Amino acid sequence: MIETMTESIDDFLNHKVTDQLVSDVERTVRAAAAAEITPRFRQLAAHEIQEKSAPHDLVTVADQRAEVYLTRELAALLPGSVVVGEEAVAADPTTYEAIRGTAPVWIVDPVDGTRQFVHGDPGFCTLVALALDGVVVASWTYAPALDEFAVAVRGRGARLNGQALHAGSPAPGADLAVATSHPDYTTDDQKRALLCLRTDGFAPRPCGSAGLEYLAVARGALDATAFSWELAWDHAAGLLLVEEAGGAHLTRGGVPFVITGGNALPFTAARDAATARRVAGLLSGGA
Repeated sequence: MIETMTESIDDFLNHKVTDQLVSDVERTVRAAAAAEITPRFRQLAAHEIQEKSAPHDLVTVADQRAEVYLTRELAALLPGSVVVGEEAVAADPTTYEAIRGTAPVWIVDPVDGTRQFVHGDPGFCTLVALALDGVVVASWTYAPALDEFAVAVRGRGARLNGQALHAGSPAPGADLAVATSHPDYTTDDQKRALLCLRTDGFAPRPCGSAGLEYLAVARGALDATAFSWELAWDHAAGLLLVEEAGGAHLTRGGVPFVITGGNALPFTAARDAATARRVAGLLSGGA
């Protein structure tokens, strides 16, 4: 079964994930941001911002309209594909199940870091990933206010603004910089696990936009992440970016994270495999 699935993914990569498709998606993401996101940056009216599950969980008209734009355009680029977007799932949670289906699926976070966007902080981005059979095959990360665009394709590497990304390894003996989930979004069990990172040799801090934290790992500016939630739109694009830059990811259970769910949390993405094992080992010690 695994061999058949691998052959299917290889065939999909070779015949569907063409250079043209990769370029078309980048152009689409840029256009969506130009039409619906950047004109509203630092220009939002109060009625254009709403709370979802909590005061820190926000949605804006930019999130909603950019997702509509991306959903329409991405589905047209790849006939037979489906789209799972954060705001569509908020309206109808059953649409999330498409991630576990057999059709190619676009996974979309129109504005990752909505809180930063609302407060006029440039640390937000648009995330798009393309997956098949639960495997992410390509990803696009765009931070319009920072003028940064990262692309990754499975087996073909990762690039930022056209330049190859290499995560490298942490400096020997230096404290590991780790971006972690905000305590407000963790269970008691997860809090205990994350507290294990408050030890010699580690320098944990609260995370910002998940997509930009993954980009920081992929470019070697951050050593690792430690996240306690598994919604695919926050992680799919960044995890492939880290992988293709030479990094690795592991759950608290010591196996790679899967976008279809059921992961032992928290999990980590890190600049190299050794760092991933080190962080995951500490997280598992908090069980």
